[in-house]
Amino acid sequence: MSVGFQQAEAILLAVTDLQEADRVVEFLTREVGKRRGVARGAKRRFSRFAGELQPLARVRIGWFEKEGRELVRISSVELVRAPKPLQGDLEGLLLGAYLAETIATFAQEGEPAERLFRLLDSVLEALAAGADRRLAVRYVESWVLRLGGVFPAPTECPLCAAPLTEGAALAGNGESLICRRCAVESPGTRPVSAAAVEFWLRAGRESLSRLAERPPGRAVLDEAGEVLGRVRRHFLGNELRSLDVLRRTLGADALA
Repeated sequence: MSVGFQQAEAILLAVTDLQEADRVVEFLTREVGKRRGVARGAKRRFSRFAGELQPLARVRIGWFEKEGRELVRISSVELVRAPKPLQGDLEGLLLGAYLAETIATFAQEGEPAERLFRLLDSVLEALAAGADRRLAVRYVESWVLRLGGVFPAPTECPLCAAPLTEGAALAGNGESLICRRCAVESPGTRPVSAAAVEFWLRAGRESLSRLAERPPGRAVLDEAGEVLGRVRRHFLGNELRSLDVLRRTLGADALA
C-alpha cells in the first residue's frame, strides 16, 4: 500500500470532533479538491494544531495519504488568514457554515478545484473588506451552481433561443429559466424579473467587489435566492442542513 506526503494551501470547510482527542477536518485545495483528514490530538490543550483549525480559515496544510483510505492523516496546519469577518457574531458563524457546506457539496474529492477555491477565497477576502453578506451569499450560490453545470448564465431561452433580458420564468421542474412566451405553455412556472436576470449576468462577469459598487436591491437578492434555492433543491433532492439550521435560528429574515 503506497504512502505519500502532500502539502498545499487550503481553506478549511468543517472541523468536527472524533473520539476524545482527535478532530476530523474537511478542507479544499486547488490541486486535489476536497479532502477529509484526521488531526490527531487536536483537542488536547497543548496540541500543535491549537488555534489553527478554524472553519473557513486559509491555511498551509500537510498530510499523509494511504491508498484505499478515505481519511488522510493531517501532519501540520499553519494559519495564513483567519476568518475574522464571520467569527464575531452568531449570524456570521451560521453563514460561514452555510457557505462552507455549499462549496463542499459541489466540490469533488481528488479532483482539481481551482475555480471553486478562487471563488471561496475571493468572497472571504471581500467579506473581510466589508462586503454585504447577503450579496456575498447570492454570489456564491450563483457561481457554485454555474460551475456545477446546474444553472448556466441566463442569456437565452433553451426552448426557443429568445433573449431573457426582458424577464424570464423558472420552469416547473426547477431545471432552467425559460422565456415568458414559452412559460405560457409550461405548467407550474415561476416568474423571474428582468432585474434578477441582470444580477446573474453581472455576477458572471464581475467580481463581488465590483458588483458591490452598484449592488442590486434587497428585493432582487431575495428573489434570486428563492430561485437559486429551488434549482439547488431540484438538483440535490434535499436542502442543505446548514441552511435549515440558519433559518430556524435567525428566522424568516435570514440572509440565505
